[in-house]
Amino acid sequence: MNILFVCLGNICRSPAAEGVFLHLIKQRELTDQFLVDSAGTGGWHVGNPADRRMQAAARRRGIHLPSRARQIELGDLESFDY
Repeated sequence: MNILFVCLGNICRSPAAEGVFLHLIKQRELTDQFLVDSAGTGGWHVGNPADRRMQAAARRRGIHLPSRARQIELGDLESFDY
């Protein structure tokens, strides 16, 4: 199952959703069943890590935010199931 989380700039909401989802599937030993990513509708933050405040909030909960911001691409609509 391929899942793409999307928000506006890909530095807060979608990387947080991606990180939480990755955390949950790791706990359940399901990582081999999912391809997970996040993207933004805009390209303002391409290449940047998640916002430092979002990283801090995730870290307090034991969640890692691994992705770097990227803009959604047309091919994503073909590659991802959700």
